[in-house]
Amino acid sequence: MASAGCPDSLLHHPYYQDNVEQTPPSPRDLTGPEFPAQSDRISSHQEDDVDLEALMNDMNTSLESLYSTCSMQSDTVPLLQNGQHPRSQPRAPGARPVQPQPSPRQRVQRSQPVHITAVRYSLNGTDEVFGANANYPSWAKRLQEEDQQFRTSSLPAIPNPFPELCGPGSAPVLPAGSLPPSQAAAKQDVKVFSEDGTSKVVEILSDMTARDLCQLLVYKSHCVDDNSWTLVEHHPHLGLERCLEDHELVVQVESTMAGESKFLFRKNYAKYEFFKNPVNFFPEQMVTWCQQSNGSQAQLLQNFLNSSSCPEIQGFLHVKELGKKSWKKLYVCLRRSGLYCSTKGTSKEPRHLQLLADLEDSNIFSLISGKKQYSAPTDHGLCIKPNKVRNETKELRLLCAEDEQTRTCWMTAFRLLKYGMLLYQNYRIPQQRKALLSPFSTPVRSVSENSLVAMDFSGQTGRVIENPAEAQSAALEEGHAWRKRSTRMNALGSQSPLHPSTLSTVIHRTQHWFHGRISREESHRIIKQQGLVDGLFLLRDSQSNPKAFVLTLCHHQKIKNFQILPCEDDGQTFFTLDDGNTKFSDLIQLVDFYQLNKGVLPCKLKHHCTRVAL
Repeated sequence: MASAGCPDSLLHHPYYQDNVEQTPPSPRDLTGPEFPAQSDRISSHQEDDVDLEALMNDMNTSLESLYSTCSMQSDTVPLLQNGQHPRSQPRAPGARPVQPQPSPRQRVQRSQPVHITAVRYSLNGTDEVFGANANYPSWAKRLQEEDQQFRTSSLPAIPNPFPELCGPGSAPVLPAGSLPPSQAAAKQDVKVFSEDGTSKVVEILSDMTARDLCQLLVYKSHCVDDNSWTLVEHHPHLGLERCLEDHELVVQVESTMAGESKFLFRKNYAKYEFFKNPVNFFPEQMVTWCQQSNGSQAQLLQNFLNSSSCPEIQGFLHVKELGKKSWKKLYVCLRRSGLYCSTKGTSKEPRHLQLLADLEDSNIFSLISGKKQYSAPTDHGLCIKPNKVRNETKELRLLCAEDEQTRTCWMTAFRLLKYGMLLYQNYRIPQQRKALLSPFSTPVRSVSENSLVAMDFSGQTGRVIENPAEAQSAALEEGHAWRKRSTRMNALGSQSPLHPSTLSTVIHRTQHWFHGRISREESHRIIKQQGLVDGLFLLRDSQSNPKAFVLTLCHHQKIKNFQILPCEDDGQTFFTLDDGNTKFSDLIQLVDFYQLNKGVLPCKLKHHCTRVAL
């Protein structure tokens, strides 16, 4: 661009120089009220000659008018970000758009970082920087004063939202050390044992809950995550154990355990069973309310979960006296404030009630071998252990119930009164996660009672058998069909390297529900450990008959045993539970059948006891 006839002050003007160094604007950018279109300029240029001196004077006049216009701006001029005026602000004709730079003072008022840039200009081919103590030319000082005046006069008063950060004596940033140092979550090694004695050391964070650790162990052990796994706090010296609640912190619980105590990884199907059928867990004669109310069994759980209500569990329990080996049968009541016993019969007057244990800093445990270790009158013992107690038995409050249902009622009521809504939230979390999963991520086969029904596939389409008598007949026919199919397979020849009769006697040993040669007492103990829920079962070798097997099944919190006998037909060996009415070629077929049909059993097979090696 030609600069002949331009004053030096205009050439060295920082705004002018910045615009000169930029890429020449396109014709589209130069159209507007200030710049006429290119066709207009060409036509006017063709009409008459341009006076260069008049043009320079015109530009100086326009620049001076721009300064005067800026200093006369009112306080109501709208501002954009960083205090700049909008681009549509009117300008003098022929003048280039000037965008004043925000001063450090203005940026401080708006609580923004201050970025100071030096003004660089070129004079006689040399570059000089205007610093804090530089000698400014007269036109630069004038421009700075006018810009400062324009800033102070046109900016509205904006309150500073962070005065402590942008004071005159402090930088607009937080000083060093004002924020607490970010502390990473502490890690700790936890050793977990399985039922078969194997163990695994897992590194966990200090805020990991029991549910999180169970899911981690399920992942590492390649188990099926059916939300029934639990972490068990086991005290062999005291003969106590309990299942940790899903929300409890593992590290915090471990801090209250003695050196020989340990964690067990185990199934517990009855962890939240009381939410599904509370009537079986809370007999009507054991539940009352401290205040008169018209509550029914349907509102039982709501009264337990509501902290304002006053449910109460009452009944007779054998209580061990502190410091003595003797047991007394007392009338006991459990409330939110604690466990009380009556000193006068069944009276619950305040003067006759004596505090036995507090619920706040205690946990309830089940006795592993109460008869042998504490001379308990029954095998259904429970214990309220304060958290501060490690190996001492003096402060343990030992109790004993008459049957398993009564003990389960006391222990479940203790959990509900202590944790309340936390238990219900723990119960709902797996259901909510299951609802969020897609249908393709759910298991292909489910053995839950709601999903397994009797079906008839004799026609072109299958149908659900609603009549129980018809379902029983279909079950018998299915058993005979399996028998015929097995006979045909034996006639055609088996592809297995083992003989068919040999294979049918050993194939069940690969299943998780088969526990081998264990005693009746051991099978009952495993059933109790994994929850007294309907349909919980296992199979084992019979001790009385070496060729027979035993099905151990839980129904209505009672454990029953059914013998599986072998029988021969046409030279083939079959297994039966109903004296040969329904025959199966192996135990796998038998279990599959009774998972679908109740048959002669009191209920269907629903959950199997399993042991996983860590």
